[in-house]
Amino acid sequence: MHRLAPLALLTLAAPALAGTQADAWPPRLALADGTEATLTGNFAWDINRFDADGAALDDDQDWRRKEFGLAIKRKGLYDFTASYDFQSDTWMDVALRLESKGLTGHDFGKWRIGQMKLPLGFEGNTATRSGAFMENALPTQAFYEGRRIGVDWALERPRWLFNAGAYSHDLQGNNRGDSVAARLAWTPRKQPSHVLHLGVSSTRERPDAETNGLGVELAPSVRWRARPEASLTSLRLVDSGTLREVERIDRRGLEALWIEGPWSLQGVYLQQTTRRHALPHYRGDGWYLAGSWLLTGESRTYSGGNVANPRPAGKRGAIELLARYSRIDLDDGLIRGGREHNWTVGANWYLGNHLKFQANYVHADARRGPRHWQPEGVQLRAQLHF
Repeated sequence: MHRLAPLALLTLAAPALAGTQADAWPPRLALADGTEATLTGNFAWDINRFDADGAALDDDQDWRRKEFGLAIKRKGLYDFTASYDFQSDTWMDVALRLESKGLTGHDFGKWRIGQMKLPLGFEGNTATRSGAFMENALPTQAFYEGRRIGVDWALERPRWLFNAGAYSHDLQGNNRGDSVAARLAWTPRKQPSHVLHLGVSSTRERPDAETNGLGVELAPSVRWRARPEASLTSLRLVDSGTLREVERIDRRGLEALWIEGPWSLQGVYLQQTTRRHALPHYRGDGWYLAGSWLLTGESRTYSGGNVANPRPAGKRGAIELLARYSRIDLDDGLIRGGREHNWTVGANWYLGNHLKFQANYVHADARRGPRHWQPEGVQLRAQLHF
């Protein structure tokens, strides 16, 4: 029972955080030159219950995220973010962004240096606090490259935006190698509550060779897999296994977003090609389509090519209903990683600007070789973010 205590504490905190004084929380340190510093955090407690249908899915309840960090900014000039997830023992974004207009008087875009997300699709670039669903869709889990240390440049205009960068390994010392990435989007409609975004993106990764415990250098390897869109399990129903002798990995994406008042649709197609030395290349792909309706009339917010949580208009918060279909195919040639397609329906309650409650029902259908699973799961989350 003690493991349910965080959920109870977040629930009890709702009335206090939903009030008008919540907008001034957390405290900010403001200097005379316009510089502001504030603490940031994202704490999510999850409950998972499964009808496993023979899959090794166990009921659980635990922290999903315990992110804590610091943000420093001077509006129009720069901002710096550093955040660490104490649940996964992983550095999140640690980056400095400079705005050319504030520095030079001319808008040549924004530059970032540090650890950051690569520009590929929507979900991978959406802040963890802002996901409409509790977990990312199958193709995002499998193919998104994650965070890397590097430099990137973003230029946004009324009807289009462009983002490109060059990256290396991450702050944990993992994912050794080099990557380049670019994202281009056309935004013919970009007003509050009225958005149309159509985009393409691509990355090219060249992983470094690995060294085993005996000091022997091995050719790079990669593995493609995805969880069944459940938060507290390590099980993957689809899994390519380890692919060796990797020369490079090419990822490509198509993306679309439509927001019209309380309604929104979002879709992404992702594909990866693993090119190997003296071995057949391997290709996997997947896509998802998601829709949402805010019953209380608010609209999802959009900025810089990404979506974020709606801002509740009333004291009782905003209520959102949503559904998603996702699909992934990891079968290619002799490699039978499996195929999976999932339905997710859910509801979100945004209570003030700092509390979010989520409920998801997931029905998965996965085949790998002779095995066939159709598990179902119910997930609940209480999230405090600032």
